[in-house]
Amino acid sequence: MADNIYDAIVIGSGISGGWAAKELSEKGLKTLMLERGKNIEHIKDYPSADKEAWNFPHRGERTQQMLKDYPVLQRDYPLNETNLDWWASDKDSPYTEVKRFDWFRGYHVGGRSLMWGRQSYRWSDMYFEENARDGIAIDWPVRYRDIEPWYDYVEKFAGVSGSSEGLPQLPDGHFLPAMQMNCVEKEVVARMKAFYKGKRPMIIGRVAHVTGPHPDRQQCQFRDKCWVGCPFGGYFSTQSSTLPAAMKTGNLTLRPWAIVTKILYDKDSKRATGVEVLDAQTNKTYEYRAKLIFLNASALNSAWILMNSATDIWPDGLGSSSGELGHNVMDHHLGVSASGTFEGFEDKFVFGRRANGVYVPRFRNFFGDKRDYLRGFGYQGGAGREGWDREIPEYSIGAEYKEALTEPGPWTMGIGGFGETLPYHDNKVTLDKTRKDKWGLNVLSFDCELKENELKMRKDMLNDAKEMLEAAGVKNIHGQDSNPYLGRGIHEMGTARMGKDPKTSVLNKWNQVWDAPNVFVTDGSFMTSAACQNPSLTYMAFTARAADYAVSELKKRNL
Repeated sequence: MADNIYDAIVIGSGISGGWAAKELSEKGLKTLMLERGKNIEHIKDYPSADKEAWNFPHRGERTQQMLKDYPVLQRDYPLNETNLDWWASDKDSPYTEVKRFDWFRGYHVGGRSLMWGRQSYRWSDMYFEENARDGIAIDWPVRYRDIEPWYDYVEKFAGVSGSSEGLPQLPDGHFLPAMQMNCVEKEVVARMKAFYKGKRPMIIGRVAHVTGPHPDRQQCQFRDKCWVGCPFGGYFSTQSSTLPAAMKTGNLTLRPWAIVTKILYDKDSKRATGVEVLDAQTNKTYEYRAKLIFLNASALNSAWILMNSATDIWPDGLGSSSGELGHNVMDHHLGVSASGTFEGFEDKFVFGRRANGVYVPRFRNFFGDKRDYLRGFGYQGGAGREGWDREIPEYSIGAEYKEALTEPGPWTMGIGGFGETLPYHDNKVTLDKTRKDKWGLNVLSFDCELKENELKMRKDMLNDAKEMLEAAGVKNIHGQDSNPYLGRGIHEMGTARMGKDPKTSVLNKWNQVWDAPNVFVTDGSFMTSAACQNPSLTYMAFTARAADYAVSELKKRNL
């Protein structure tokens, strides 16, 4: 656009940013999407998509140099040889930990939509009403009826595979054919249903994979290599889905290597006027102007941009008038699991690599159950047969060892918990003005932790997991509770929560910043509570809803 002027600017290109770009472009707005990292083109830039372990110099594993260069990323599974350059550099983009927080980021076009777990679940009013019912934080300004049509809308486009179950805590949606459970999972489900009388259902995961006819994408090939990019477009990502739709309109301009350092604000009009951008390659500064701004840099980076947009009117940042900006950080706490062996079915084996597992929806503090903590947890997991890389206690070397590995090992079954974290005001991020990143910008400081409520919950997460497996006939059960730190769920939420009152929230019910109504924040920042299921589908629904409202208000000249 001439003179760097657009109708709308979208900051960030991940799951919610991609949706914002698609919706705004399709509604006729000349839209600029800014991404702080490099471009990744669909198919062309998936160099590992057709490689197996033996095609990598170190079999796809981590090296000593990688451990040295990525002290944070090594804390969990993301550090490996297959897609290392899709994760942000710990050296270039450091952060300060007052308390440990495992921050795993992807700075490139598509963001974590290329590496996400793809589990896609709706919320019911059992979650939207819970803050008010428990007297925790503030009430959500919306209910399920407000979001239901937008869940419908985004599911149809994204392509969500799943089964309709009629569960009050987990509304059904518009599903493509469900992926199938294997024989052991089906047996576990049947035994759990009989033992718990249907009160702890185990279902196939609801996952953003195409398993039936779709107008623009091929079906999932059951390769289970999603984290290195899918050349078939089998799973939902910005590259396979929203970006092509936005580009098709001719209204979208994509600019990678563009670090948004602040949102520009005019105190007379009380509106944002555009953004300031630092070119990540040349270190030159640019300004882009627009009537409408969608902030989708991810919950923590969006908070950083808002805080870094301080003015004499808002010295703590744009959207800080309530005192809640950067506070109420949430994530799902992980690290609690149980697994064991399952006897029988030795004549059965799995076919393909299903990119999905089973799901146990929350059952604690629902349906008359009352615990000594608030909220609850769900489980994800599955069954499979051990392969050639298993350990065999009886053998460690030799012909008998090699012979044993020609046959599949025993069946195993395991589940891991996803626990809800409450929105505590003192779980926060702030600007550390004493430390800089590669580009000379202040970094975030994290002061977040699990508290007594979550630690109590983890005891049930462990005990219930072991109990359910035992009830299902699993043997040699081993449980673990490790690394009780936030960030590991990679579901950051809450830094700019929505609410009914500008005195207690950063955003209104339409995801508008109270202090600048032409700025919309629709990534995980807006979440007022966390529930326990994967949140990305909810980000999609709220983004589409906010974009529809924003364009309507723009046409009415209210923005």
